[in-house]
Amino acid sequence: MSTNTGTRVAVYVRVSTQRQAQTQTIEQQLERLRAHLQAQGWELTDERIFRDDGYSGAPLNRPALDQLRDKVKLAELDRVLITAPDRLARNYVHQAVLLEELERYGCQVEFLDRPMSQDPHDQLLLQIRGAVAEYERTLIAERMRRGRQMKLQAGGLLPWTHPPYGLRVNPDRPRDPAGVQIDDAEAAIVAEMFTWYAEDGHSLIGLAQHLQVLQMPTPSGRTRWNQATIRGMLTNPAYKGQVVAGRTRSRPARMRRSATHPIGHPREGREAVPSQEWIGVASLPGIVSPELFDRVQVKLSHNQQYARRHNTAHDYLLRAMVSCGVCQSACIARTIHPGYDYYICRSKGNPIQACRDEKCTARYIPAHQLDELVWADLCQVLTHPDSIALAVERAHGGHWLPQELRARRENLRKGQVSLDHQLERLTEAYLGQVIPLAEYQRRRGELEQKRQALAGQAQLLEAQVDHQAELAGLVASVEDFCRRVQLGLADATFEQKRQLVELLIDRVVVTEDVVEIRYVIPTSISSEHVRFSHLRLDYFAYPATRVPLHDALGVR
Repeated sequence: MSTNTGTRVAVYVRVSTQRQAQTQTIEQQLERLRAHLQAQGWELTDERIFRDDGYSGAPLNRPALDQLRDKVKLAELDRVLITAPDRLARNYVHQAVLLEELERYGCQVEFLDRPMSQDPHDQLLLQIRGAVAEYERTLIAERMRRGRQMKLQAGGLLPWTHPPYGLRVNPDRPRDPAGVQIDDAEAAIVAEMFTWYAEDGHSLIGLAQHLQVLQMPTPSGRTRWNQATIRGMLTNPAYKGQVVAGRTRSRPARMRRSATHPIGHPREGREAVPSQEWIGVASLPGIVSPELFDRVQVKLSHNQQYARRHNTAHDYLLRAMVSCGVCQSACIARTIHPGYDYYICRSKGNPIQACRDEKCTARYIPAHQLDELVWADLCQVLTHPDSIALAVERAHGGHWLPQELRARRENLRKGQVSLDHQLERLTEAYLGQVIPLAEYQRRRGELEQKRQALAGQAQLLEAQVDHQAELAGLVASVEDFCRRVQLGLADATFEQKRQLVELLIDRVVVTEDVVEIRYVIPTSISSEHVRFSHLRLDYFAYPATRVPLHDALGVR
């Protein structure tokens, strides 16, 4: 928004849960902020409202907060109004980082509950409030975790949000273990699944097909079963009468997430916990015998060890990195006959494995030709880093104009010096009684407005200079990486090529005879050791440079 004094003001509001968002607590924050701005004579426009609905204040990875920080960095805002410091961040360190960043770019932060200034007492109070908010958040989270763990250990709380297929809970007490009952119809299906899979020669895919032939609906009511659902049921100890908690735990992602991933709600991986660490909650009448359950677990473990995905007899440079542009599924590498290697769309196979009702119409992709094409293009990129610099420049919408920036900065400096001299002469004329007070005030007001406008232009220019400096640093780092890598390209072994491909290529998307190569170039030493490739379906929403596949046989 803008005011009669030229101040550009925005507001930031946040609530931690969707329930708070639905109960209008975020609207209450907005009402208070609007009332305060109206009392100051300001009007708030929608584009200057930054709101995070259902985002915790613990992490800094919040979409509206990121947008606000980008606006401030570009010198588009002069003041940000927030109801309280804990709406900005729960962690005191995060608060200090954000406040320092916003003020560094010339944006003043104001809290409605307690207006802050640079006074040492106000700064101390802000630090204390941030530390208390962080302590309360940690304390509440730990109390909830310990309380939930004690209830689980005491057998007073079910670990399920939804009961497993074949079991029912008391609708009045859905988390009470005493209310769990067996659904006879579904239990018969579960017992049949265990018995059928335990027989020799049967597999998860065969069990899924068997259930579809019998027209058995899935636990979610669908007609097509998939292997993940069946494996989850066959490994659930509740079917042998043991209700346990803590079978899995979260872990940090092993691969760096794609840059195209939407901001917010980062996902973590899950890993199995040894059975010795499980928390026993309750005992139930078993649907299958413990002997049958254990036999099924042994078979599942054996089949997983010998799964075809673990076969590394053949070398594929782009293994697990190719996607089908027709149906947006992953492509698997297969050697049909010696010398006939292909990347095949996963959706061309069994609908149960592909989790799709219809087969994909994409053609087989010659693996050898695609590997050569991608490697040649990668070498071309690394040996000509100027193309990367141009890409960075286009992505940030700027150009390298250091001389022009210096000239603009010098012109603004001269303009400010000239205004300062005019103000000095005007003041001397008033003190010498050359001009009356009213005329002095009028002229001084005009000069002050010009000086404020020049100051705003200088602030915006400094933000652009900082931005260009950051981009120049990125390009310098990229060029240095390319120079170090170029030396070993010609004599690289397959393992070295594979390592470089995993580091520098995000995804290879093949649509008929067109290939998209999504690159990611390290911009620091630390990022040179983090694998990037990770399959995501939203890659297809972002257009990329396309290379015809048939160019692998000719000049690119």
